[in-house]
Amino acid sequence: GERKNKFERGISRWQVCLLILSKLDPANNMPHANIDYEGTGEGTKLLPSDNGQEKDARKAFEGADVEASRNYHDNRDLLNSEEQHQTEGGLLKPMIFGGLDGILTSFAIVAGAAGGSLSTGVVLVLGFSNIFADALSMGVGEFLSSKAENEWILSERKREAWEMENYPEGEIREMVEIYESRGMSKDDAQIVIDTMSKYKDFFVDVMMAEELQLQVPEDDHVWESFKEGVVMFCSFATFGSFPLLGYVIFPTFFPDMGSDGLFYGACAVTGVVLFGMGCVKSIFSTANWFLCGMETLLLGGACATVAFTIGQFVDGLVET
Repeated sequence: GERKNKFERGISRWQVCLLILSKLDPANNMPHANIDYEGTGEGTKLLPSDNGQEKDARKAFEGADVEASRNYHDNRDLLNSEEQHQTEGGLLKPMIFGGLDGILTSFAIVAGAAGGSLSTGVVLVLGFSNIFADALSMGVGEFLSSKAENEWILSERKREAWEMENYPEGEIREMVEIYESRGMSKDDAQIVIDTMSKYKDFFVDVMMAEELQLQVPEDDHVWESFKEGVVMFCSFATFGSFPLLGYVIFPTFFPDMGSDGLFYGACAVTGVVLFGMGCVKSIFSTANWFLCGMETLLLGGACATVAFTIGQFVDGLVET
């Protein structure tokens, strides 16, 4: 999945550059003593200590309110000013992916069964057994793939750290060239990189992001991968159950409802849930909630239509 890195939870790369430049003594290009670095030693990390919410900043952005954004940032200390990203966002991908996959898999079974004229009992047995087996498989797969990706990134970080230890001049030169390519003057880039390179652990993380485009996982990355797997399992199983629940609930209130009615009921439930998932997705972005809901509904409906059509086609082949 998409990983939070130390820049997402702390100071952005360009804020680091501006901070360093603002703290340099023009006479000797050395940092003033009042830079508040957290931690000690060569591995010192330049991280913010503030854990406040960023709701005001997000509202200012969504409303294009420049004055509100300026007030928000002016009233905070520079080192503590970077917005803390919503931690829920890190689990958005497995939640949406698992839920969408679950509900579409379940509805595909329902649509295929309806197209193939299968009984309600067969739909329920086939549907629930398949949903929970797939949910377990998806959860385990998400955990293992996320863990493997993090382990690979950490192995790349070890390589970068080794290169920095044995040939720092080459790594520093590469970073200067990268910052120059982003529009920074050579002198400023050299000052920034020379200053950051004094803090080796921090600088290696910067190289990972800028040079390799990789986000270094947190120390508890195994636990984070496990949480992603659990979220994937729960989301798949929960949302995947909705189309099938229609076959359980509707007969209770409408005993005379036939198979066609149950299928239409499942379609309605699936449509509402798909639209709701799209609306939830919009919370984590600036997209319009209605458009997100309709996008998810239309894409899910297209998948369901394919499943229903294939079910009818196969049923016709079997009968002939």
